[in-house]
Amino acid sequence: MKEEDLIYDWNRVDGAPVAPAGHVVELDDETLRDGLQSPSVQDPPIEQKIELLHLMAALGIHTADIGLPGAGPRAVADVRALALEIARERLPIGANCAARTVIADVEPIARISQEAGIPIEACTFIGSSPIRQYAEDWTLDRMLRATEEAVTFAVKEGLPVMFVTEDTTRARPEVLKRLYTTAIECGARRICLADTVGHATPAGVRSLVRFVLDEIVRPSGEDVKVDWHGHRDRGLAIANTLAAIEAGVHRVHGTALGIGERVGNTEMDLLLVNLKLLGLHDGDLSRLAEYCELASRATGVPIPPNYPVFGADAFRTGTGVHAAAIIKARAKGDDWLADRVYSGVPAGLFGKRQVIEISHVSGMSNVKYWLAENGYDHNDDGLCQRVFALAKQAARVLTDEELHACCREYGAAQARATS
Repeated sequence: MKEEDLIYDWNRVDGAPVAPAGHVVELDDETLRDGLQSPSVQDPPIEQKIELLHLMAALGIHTADIGLPGAGPRAVADVRALALEIARERLPIGANCAARTVIADVEPIARISQEAGIPIEACTFIGSSPIRQYAEDWTLDRMLRATEEAVTFAVKEGLPVMFVTEDTTRARPEVLKRLYTTAIECGARRICLADTVGHATPAGVRSLVRFVLDEIVRPSGEDVKVDWHGHRDRGLAIANTLAAIEAGVHRVHGTALGIGERVGNTEMDLLLVNLKLLGLHDGDLSRLAEYCELASRATGVPIPPNYPVFGADAFRTGTGVHAAAIIKARAKGDDWLADRVYSGVPAGLFGKRQVIEISHVSGMSNVKYWLAENGYDHNDDGLCQRVFALAKQAARVLTDEELHACCREYGAAQARATS
């Protein structure tokens, strides 16, 4: 059977493209900057940051935010080390750094770029929403002046510049037009729309992106790329990022496991999974689980068991109906089928595998499968009934240790009976 004969894909029924034709979706990894602003993470040692950087490159991530050197000497030292690693190892990944729209934040980026001998994109940011302006007592003239000074300085220092408006999704269109236009006129060739507090919905994202492309970028006459930077406050980060891609942004941001301010950023790992399944990322993602596990260890953020794809429960089942379908698919000798019959995400694409276990909601198929997988006689009806009875007495999935103990006890009882 062909794939299209076995899976009817409602995601593509209306024929709308996931991204504009010929559009290349780039990825910017914010784990080592925005991700480390989470109040619950530990700042990893530089060795682990370097290891994460190598994994980002291996996964086909295009650029990485390697820090905000304006934060102080420790940040400068780590940014320098990461930039030198990219240069020395010729990693296939670009570097950028965050900076407030002040010359003092941009200057260390220029210095490190010159020391490492690689371009480092300066991501200069300033708040843009009326609520932020009111809280900060900022005037638009002051914001425009800061934008002009910072972007002009960065361009004169030879840095590529991305201009970021914080809280874009709550900003007035006329303010965005003034800020972005000023940045573009001063030499910024990339602008970023930031859903800083996770306010947006997919419909809002599409409206915002269309406005920026139609009313700001195209009238500028410059080759300006547009980024999307999302947060998870409403749980819509992945959906919003896909909406931004559909609307035509050129690059999207994320962090490992979605770590970041408050409840975090768009999950880079889940974004990669979705882009792979949508045919928008052609890199090898077999090390994506390794990326998640390293990020978890390095930052001290545990991966919840029910986390999609990379949580411990993602491809486990103790349910009889689910297990029976997987087992029947495997009996056909078709790994592709077994990996999809009860899974919307194929485990094998991401270095994982389907696991069948035994619990109180299991059927006999679970029992027979586990016994065969672990070297026991799955045709021994007495053994099967003993394990099945144990499962029905439990209130959870049985551990392998418990199941092996049950099999040993059964074997010992059988030996006594025949002696």
